[in-house]
Amino acid sequence: MDVEDLATSEVVIAVVATAAVLSSRARRLARRGLVYGVAGALSAGAMLTSFSKGVAGGVLDTAQSMQQHVEGQSNQDESDTAKGEPA
Repeated sequence: MDVEDLATSEVVIAVVATAAVLSSRARRLARRGLVYGVAGALSAGAMLTSFSKGVAGGVLDTAQSMQQHVEGQSNQDESDTAKGEPA
């Protein structure tokens, strides 16, 4: 085996992976990173859900307000027409 064979990327990756598996410190660090990563993903999901519910509520409120406005205009036009006033 030449020194060049030891420097290939596959060998380096295998050595690093073996060292990480055998090192309790590396396993603890990987586990902690995984826990924080999952917690961050859950927090981001909850934030996105909350934001989308707020947007949906705002859209519904706006739609209801517009509908009430249109119905109010329609009722106003009908009462003006009944009084003989031009629309």
